[in-house]
Amino acid sequence: MKVILAIDRFNTAIGKFAGWAILILTFAISYEVFARYALRAPTEWAFDVSYILYGTLFMLAGPYALARNAHVRGDFLYRQWTPVTQAKLDLALYILFFFPGIIAMAWAGYKFAAFSWLIKEHSSNSPSGPPLYHFKSLIPIAGVLMTMQGLAEVARCVICIRTGEWPARLHDVEETEKIILEKAAAAQGAPTAGNAI
Repeated sequence: MKVILAIDRFNTAIGKFAGWAILILTFAISYEVFARYALRAPTEWAFDVSYILYGTLFMLAGPYALARNAHVRGDFLYRQWTPVTQAKLDLALYILFFFPGIIAMAWAGYKFAAFSWLIKEHSSNSPSGPPLYHFKSLIPIAGVLMTMQGLAEVARCVICIRTGEWPARLHDVEETEKIILEKAAAAQGAPTAGNAI
């Protein structure tokens, strides 16, 4: 559990740090709209900044969302199952689909980033042409972070299959739906949804 929670903490810290990209992106786009319509002087850099920051946020939020068990799933059936059944299904899906896809992304992303560094790639979307090789390096990095978090999730599945209960997760924020379900379960005296959300 110490290793699992250490991986959770690491990916949570990276996700929270990447979350600041939302603030920078908001200011950049707001300035672009102001400059374009009020000053009649659109910027050269707004498009590049927007897709680089959004891409960074998207890639680095993936491991955070997995650590928080916040990825979308069709849980209308899943939440009705016992934790052991949930863990067995999750384990099978991680092995059959998650790891092959993520490892392929990390491997292809490494080649993609290496080539970008080799040619010192710059954006062709604007005259200023900011460098892209730093940004493209996030593809294999995100793949490695997702693989680490995936291994932590597999360990959670194995623990749940052995004990019949999902192991604890870090708590920093909660989904509104999870809070509502737990309150409803407590009012009915039923077990909580646990890891189902």
